[in-house]
Amino acid sequence: MKIALLGYGRMGKEIEKIALSRGHEIVIRKDVDDEIDITLADVAIDFSVPHSAFNNIKNCINNNVPVISGTTGWLEKYEDAVALCEEKNSAFIYASNYSLGVNIFFELNKQLAKMMRSLEDYNISMEEIHHTKKLDAPSGTAITLAEGIIENSAKDNWELGDKTSEENIPIIAKRIPDVPGTHTVWYDSEVDSIEIKHTANNRKGFALGAVVAAEWIIGKKGVFTMKDVLNIL
Repeated sequence: MKIALLGYGRMGKEIEKIALSRGHEIVIRKDVDDEIDITLADVAIDFSVPHSAFNNIKNCINNNVPVISGTTGWLEKYEDAVALCEEKNSAFIYASNYSLGVNIFFELNKQLAKMMRSLEDYNISMEEIHHTKKLDAPSGTAITLAEGIIENSAKDNWELGDKTSEENIPIIAKRIPDVPGTHTVWYDSEVDSIEIKHTANNRKGFALGAVVAAEWIIGKKGVFTMKDVLNIL
């Protein structure tokens, strides 16, 4: 499989290692706004920056190259990417986090929210911790977790910070050097607390998931998620 890496920072380099170890070839390494011929690739993996992501995705879709995107901070244009993918009959996956373990955590989070919905004595809160070079806060993963709770509870929205209205989920975002990513969801009451937590030990899990998604999407048409890749019903 010939892969285009759109974004060649720390994640791009980690993806390259995993891809090469699985027998794939890197044919493009794009840094920020370099000019490239995307048609050289069988599939593209985008871990770029927010201002480049949508243009990268458009370029892939317009040239019928399946694209896997893990860049956050551009999602105001997500529906435009979906519409273009459907118009061009191409293939596209966006995920806020490609770690296989995190995607299982997303489903666990939703199930817990359903179970806790009727228990009004519990207050919900979240915390995410990442390295100091992460550009957005809260993380895309934290937002996905919050959306999973909102879909399955009486909460209306999420809010950055530790003090919010009762209708919203507070998300505390911390930036600490050399932390790949830790996400915690708490349900606290006067009598007890329930906590679920995912801790990334390194970036390999994110890179592996992105390469697995790239392998999976070859030959397919449509807009997909990691639930499709992992066959999570």
